[in-house]
Amino acid sequence: MPDDRRTLETREPADETVEPPESFVEQANVSEESVLECFEEGRQGWERAAELLDWRDGYDAVFDEDSNAWLPGGSLNVSENCLDRHVDDGRGDARALVWEGQAGETRTYSYDELLREVNATAASLRSLGVEENDIVTLYMPMVPELPVAMLACARIGAPHVVVFTGYSAEALAERMRESGSSVLFTCDGYYRGGDAISLRNRAETVRVSVPWEVTTVIVDRFGSVDAGTGASDYAYDSLVEEHAGASVEPVERDSNDELFYIYTSGTTGEPKRVTHTTGGYLSHAAWTSHAVLDIKPDDTYWCSADIGWITGHTYVVYGPLALGTTVLLDEGASDFTSRSKPWKTIEEYGVDIFYTSPSAIRKFMKWGEEYPAAHDLSSLRLLGTVGEPINPRAWRWFYEHVGDEDCPVVDTWWQTETGGHLITTLPGVHDMKPGAAGFPLPGVDAEVVDAEGGRVEPGTGGYLTITKPWLGMPRELSTRERWAEHGDDEPPDLSEFEHAYFTEDSAFVDEDGYVTVIGRVDDVIKVSGHRFGTMEIESAIADVEGVAEAAVVDGRRDGQRVMDAYVSPSDGSLREDEVRGAVLKAVEEKIGSFARPDRVVFTSELPKTTSGKTVRRLLTEIASDEEPGDTSVLRNPEIVGEIRSSLRDE
Repeated sequence: MPDDRRTLETREPADETVEPPESFVEQANVSEESVLECFEEGRQGWERAAELLDWRDGYDAVFDEDSNAWLPGGSLNVSENCLDRHVDDGRGDARALVWEGQAGETRTYSYDELLREVNATAASLRSLGVEENDIVTLYMPMVPELPVAMLACARIGAPHVVVFTGYSAEALAERMRESGSSVLFTCDGYYRGGDAISLRNRAETVRVSVPWEVTTVIVDRFGSVDAGTGASDYAYDSLVEEHAGASVEPVERDSNDELFYIYTSGTTGEPKRVTHTTGGYLSHAAWTSHAVLDIKPDDTYWCSADIGWITGHTYVVYGPLALGTTVLLDEGASDFTSRSKPWKTIEEYGVDIFYTSPSAIRKFMKWGEEYPAAHDLSSLRLLGTVGEPINPRAWRWFYEHVGDEDCPVVDTWWQTETGGHLITTLPGVHDMKPGAAGFPLPGVDAEVVDAEGGRVEPGTGGYLTITKPWLGMPRELSTRERWAEHGDDEPPDLSEFEHAYFTEDSAFVDEDGYVTVIGRVDDVIKVSGHRFGTMEIESAIADVEGVAEAAVVDGRRDGQRVMDAYVSPSDGSLREDEVRGAVLKAVEEKIGSFARPDRVVFTSELPKTTSGKTVRRLLTEIASDEEPGDTSVLRNPEIVGEIRSSLRDE
């Protein structure tokens, strides 16, 4: 048994590495070490990314030190790069979007058809008075009209704000007020987990909450939209039909003009605006889609993220379409309520690349390997994970039972603020380590530092910090300010770095240079004077046979600090007392007896956003016997009541 004094400051890096298949390396978009050498002499290597795009005016420099601006002087249009150039290159008949709705509908758009609808939508926006730099809010589910509206906004130079449909009317209004938006695209409703959910009443509420007139465009999802109910309501289908055949010249945008605003999820506090600009962001999205996800024009690519989150912006819409591939949209993918549907979809459409969350993978594990085994998944070439650290057991299951040990797995670390991947393996270059994200990408400088800002030794936990500007960084970082929010703990001293972004994540680097992300700095539990990242304890629990996933939080009951482990079993036939004993034993053996949870709570699911992130705030409130706060962000809000009810029955 390990010494009970062992803490996250002294950790054992994994030794196992997995080589990418030779057949993959031979065809990979980036398959030689030479790509790494391009960045050794400075930032000029980022030109490889910019060269993936068509520019109206060439940029004057790769990076301007004085303004912290990428590709200054360059101009382009994002919609043109995602649509027009593919049509002009003779690929107008190639599939751009394939959509499956939860009610059984399907729609397919070629690049030419998608361009025509984007033109009609752009003309519709113009007819409503939307001009360059006006802000348009998009409050829509995973329907084709959402990427169409995003590309239409980009076409006319109007920044967009996509708001996830799980948010409440007040959360929507708050984002519209903060951004100054007076135009809202929404649907009459959508399907989630098989249930029909109305959105139209939320749009009506916004009219009262926003102190200016709001023009609303409503997409007909339920067949209930004939025409607007008020002078400022418009039916999307009628607008598009009225402007069918329109040709809207793409507005030339400076590389550093705004493309979109996105707000952090707000699960732990006030939403924070992040502004992504045009040239640097799209170059970053295209290059990482090309180099990390290995996307090719002839691929069918499926990312299960909701477009309401940054993953959906970068790796459902902008990155893949800039490369001219076929994007699969599945309205129910973020819920994965059917055990066979993911594998049936991959088989039916011949999916080449499947990019999903560790949360979804743990759900697949819980259902059983027999479901992917019943389908032909031989079309898959690459697998990816996003959203949170993945524990080694889930990584191996994904690699073995979905990829048949023949697909590289890229475990990608990045954030809403970073715009795109920053730490991961390049699948045609690096070996993989289960549970480790990988290396900083070429051109990215990442350091794991202690509280004084000094680099820590290999295997030692610390603060993950990006220490130089990167191509897809947001507008908010152009002021050279060290942009960070933190809770009880002070951020590290980063004064020795000219530029520094404190990611609010903790991590360690092993002897081979692989970065393992532990979790958020505020996801820390203090036990017997030691600080533990929750990922360390959760990983030990998740490796127990019979456990699908776990979340560990601390709270206060009767004035005393307590630690609760919320455990979702993978097999309902197992006795809870046996699993509980195995959980406690695993924590003792892998960390120490002092790290034993005070209570192990069994639940069928953890409270999750649609993007798959566990909302720890709610679990902390339950652990502290507090009334849970806002659950509007959850895809499964009912689980909060179920957990509280089960605890009352104990």
